[in-house]
Amino acid sequence: MLYMFILFMIISMIIMAMTLINIIFFKKKETENEKPSPIECGMNPFSTFMIPFSLQFFLITIIFIIFDVEIAMIIPFPITNTSKTPYIITMIIFLMILIIGFYHEWKKGALNWNK
Repeated sequence: MLYMFILFMIISMIIMAMTLINIIFFKKKETENEKPSPIECGMNPFSTFMIPFSLQFFLITIIFIIFDVEIAMIIPFPITNTSKTPYIITMIIFLMILIIGFYHEWKKGALNWNK
């Protein structure tokens, strides 16, 4: 059993050494201008020209996060075995706040993409 462990360690060391040698000798030598930049999306962050970012995409992201939190609160509801009354009250209050906020955004026209 000991010889299997030693054999495994030797093979692991050989593979690790081969990987390090491969990284050292065969790495890409030329550097790109985009690589060290913090944003690798194809935009040039060093220029002063900025493409206008639509705030509707930001709004959709925020709505997704809110509904994601809602799902995280709703899923454990059938699983809990303790008294469900405080959880139901909390769930109703949270859903009412969510529905009122969603209705407000809808009435303000923030969800209308045809502006």
